[in-house]
Amino acid sequence: MSEPAASGRVVCIVGPTASGKSALSELVAQRLGSSVVSVDAMQVYRGMDVGTAKTPVAERRVPLLMVDVANVDEDYSVQRFQHDARSCVDELLERGAVPVLCGGTGLYLDAVIDEMDFPSGEMGDDRRLRYERIAAEQGAEALHALLAKRDPDSAALIHPNNVRRCVRALEMLDDGVSYAQNHRGLKRNVPHYAAHIWAISMPRELLYKRIDQRVDRMFDDGLVEEVCNLRGRGLDWAHTAGQAIGYKEVLAALAGECSLDEARDEVKRRTRHYAKRQLSWLKRDGRARWIDVRDMGEEQACELIVRDALVQSEPCQTVERG
Repeated sequence: MSEPAASGRVVCIVGPTASGKSALSELVAQRLGSSVVSVDAMQVYRGMDVGTAKTPVAERRVPLLMVDVANVDEDYSVQRFQHDARSCVDELLERGAVPVLCGGTGLYLDAVIDEMDFPSGEMGDDRRLRYERIAAEQGAEALHALLAKRDPDSAALIHPNNVRRCVRALEMLDDGVSYAQNHRGLKRNVPHYAAHIWAISMPRELLYKRIDQRVDRMFDDGLVEEVCNLRGRGLDWAHTAGQAIGYKEVLAALAGECSLDEARDEVKRRTRHYAKRQLSWLKRDGRARWIDVRDMGEEQACELIVRDALVQSEPCQTVERG
């Protein structure tokens, strides 16, 4: 385990997809004279721009770190993300800046701000082939659902698109070992940084409307063309990037398995379901302070977060996880 940098203060702005966290994070980072560190499992991939709602370079108010760091035919692990993201955070802290972490991938956030070790090693046998076949034939969600049925705690730690890690966790269960129990930080979040976590709240019906509108915008802005281009660079279901919401469904449509309209509807459905999982993760964690940006306005929310970041207030404490 690395030495904690608990004296380093970081701001985390989290929430479900399409809640507006990216815009708020950029505004906060601008006021703090800092940068945004993306904590998103899919924005790490080069070329996955439209489907991950990556802020276009020309529209960025501040530097956006931890995006475009891997090719779509790589499987960028959470261990690798932890190392690289912490390097970004530490560099900002050394400059005297307050890093602003933004994203909705709960495991990736925890891997950065908490002390968290990961199981290592490979097991590979007929079981692996069986589990990989489930993912290939029924999809990553079906494999994740199988893990959730057998070991809910482990499923909560693993992104549904991470087929490789789901397979690993199922293999461990077959040997009588829980992936979750191997995480030292599962029952207690031991801080690596002094993290101040803010979560964006909004009514569920409004969130779903925003999700549907965002998906329509993605298709209008060239999601299909983006997937076509990425296929030529190695994007397929066998890699983590190919299981990303939006990309998996368009790949299926391009393969003739469904129409583009059906793919669009499926993207909306899966994104709404993903937003529910994001909210569950945050509520279960229990450390975030919730803000409704619609009620107070983006400027007032920014002022609140910046003021908290600059005063000597208590960060989120070590907490028991449920």
